[in-house]
Amino acid sequence: MLFNRRSALAAMAGFSTAVALPAISRGATPGPTGKIKHLAFSDQGGRPDGVQVMVSRNHLYVGHMFSNGFTIMDVADPSKPKPLQFVAAPPNTRTHHLQTHGDLMLIVCGADIPTIGKYNPSFSYYGQSYAGSVSGRSDFVAGLKVYDISKPAAPTEIAFLPIPGIGLNRLWYDGGRYAYVSAHMDGFTDHMLVIVDMKEPTKPTIAGRWWMPGMWRDGGEKPNWEKKRVALHHMIVSGDIGYAAWRDGGFTILNVADPANIKLLAHVNTAPPFAGGTHTPLPLPGRKLAVMLEESNGFACAKGLSYTWLYDVRVLENPVSISTLPTPTDQSWCRPGENFGPHNLHENRPESFQSEDILFATYHNAGLRIFDIRDAFAPREVASFVPPPPAKIMDPRPGNALAPQSCDINVQANGIMYLSDWNGGLHVLQYDG
Repeated sequence: MLFNRRSALAAMAGFSTAVALPAISRGATPGPTGKIKHLAFSDQGGRPDGVQVMVSRNHLYVGHMFSNGFTIMDVADPSKPKPLQFVAAPPNTRTHHLQTHGDLMLIVCGADIPTIGKYNPSFSYYGQSYAGSVSGRSDFVAGLKVYDISKPAAPTEIAFLPIPGIGLNRLWYDGGRYAYVSAHMDGFTDHMLVIVDMKEPTKPTIAGRWWMPGMWRDGGEKPNWEKKRVALHHMIVSGDIGYAAWRDGGFTILNVADPANIKLLAHVNTAPPFAGGTHTPLPLPGRKLAVMLEESNGFACAKGLSYTWLYDVRVLENPVSISTLPTPTDQSWCRPGENFGPHNLHENRPESFQSEDILFATYHNAGLRIFDIRDAFAPREVASFVPPPPAKIMDPRPGNALAPQSCDINVQANGIMYLSDWNGGLHVLQYDG
């Protein structure tokens, strides 16, 4: 088993930068390069399918992709993460993305993948917008849950904002007045932007909405795209400016100073000719740059390579691409049954490590990659960590090989990194760069 193998390896030289993990199948050689040390592995209490991870007061909160709930872990000693409690979601409901700040945690609720497929038999999670009303369905929960985490090991639900439809995907909340949520509401083709007023955390309300033209099906709008998925993955806000990723719809820059009157400043789409799937927007306001990561979502690079772009946004109305992060070439990553390419970035959240010179990116089967972008025109990779393959596949969708599926990365101010995997559990790392 992976856990036993990891436990045995942990006794060997403390996983120093000079010690590589043993080779795994399919030609990969996992382990740290650069100034990375491996501290610990956890299967998260028997639920290794981690997505978003947040740290608050020496506790780690893990949203799950397929287990439908979230796990709380004690990470006061990062080398010995201890699962404390699993909080189950309502039946058929996925709570894979969450945000913490101060005494609050916000968690998305929406139909899980099998449930969506039940309502939409032709549904393709990545390949197309999944229009279709689910009004009146009662076997899953759609909306935003708010928890009090002042006692971090024992969160208490204090509010729920129902948002009728298929449910929520991801969100951005940094402790301010508003939370910015990706929500598939009834009457729309897919996820759109919903701004939630958090002035009174026990009574959240919807303050504004925005969508790409063509998404409001019940309003008579007609999409000008076919066999693509135009949907908000999520938006990150800096000041009054929101940077939003719309999957195959590219990205937008929005003025969100007035949530009831959101203004479009710019819209850029690289697909075609590139693969599309814009996933994570990361503003670097001090340098007037923005990073736009496009998620890979096919086996063996069948859709072509996906890229992470750096944009000059000195003129918000005219973002200009100036470079891409280098694609890992340390081995041949395009393999049958494996997904290679970017997935997510460390998002410079409050209460975490923040840098406009170093980027931390997950690359699915190529693990974690760290990039130095001090020269924004010539980014370079400076460190990496590739986990071993998972002990089992949690993903119910067919075709997955036993390979890493590195998902999210959370970096703390002391260099401790928490790396999640859809199938393969949590790796705790130390970056000394």
